[in-house]
Amino acid sequence: MKKLAAVVLIVSVFCICVSAYASELDPQFYYEMGNAHYNDGEIDKAIQSYDKVISLRPDFYRAYYSRGLAYYRKGRYDEAIADYNIAISKYSQSADIYSNRGLAYLKKGDYNKAIEDFTKVISLNPILVDAYHNRGIAYSKAGKYDEAIGDYNKALDIRPGFVNAYVSRGVAYVKKAMADFRKACDAGDKNACDNLKQLAE
Repeated sequence: MKKLAAVVLIVSVFCICVSAYASELDPQFYYEMGNAHYNDGEIDKAIQSYDKVISLRPDFYRAYYSRGLAYYRKGRYDEAIADYNIAISKYSQSADIYSNRGLAYLKKGDYNKAIEDFTKVISLNPILVDAYHNRGIAYSKAGKYDEAIGDYNKALDIRPGFVNAYVSRGVAYVKKAMADFRKACDAGDKNACDNLKQLAE
């Protein structure tokens, strides 16, 4: 009986050791650990976990995407974009990856590339309201107010109660008006100068 108990104990310890070793070699284990760290706000630990995933399985596109999200949260936009690029090279049909890369470009002030990415998102998912709103923001930042307003209108067509789109469209209308008043003011129109001053206050 004692021999049987000893055998059972040895087998149990062996199984635990094998299980632990297997976990250390399992990319999914580290990926889920990274996600848990990310959700807990432990971004550096999340990045370390995603690093491990990538070292074990370099073709795991979700690990690059998730690490990109973590870099973005730390304000490391170039590194985020680099990871999104790799994720896209491995899986090019994810609207989420293009959308998040577009947001990173937006943060960097690269509005044309942001517009390209949000346009790609719309081609993959034509009813994704956030894509129109985000592209509208990029257009507005680039001084293309008519295009921005068009995108905000489309967002509101899809989701009529989308408050952010109303706010952004209002800002675009104001900026467009200011641009027009500035041109008229520069041409010597006093009323335009007065209107520009009022809008700027």
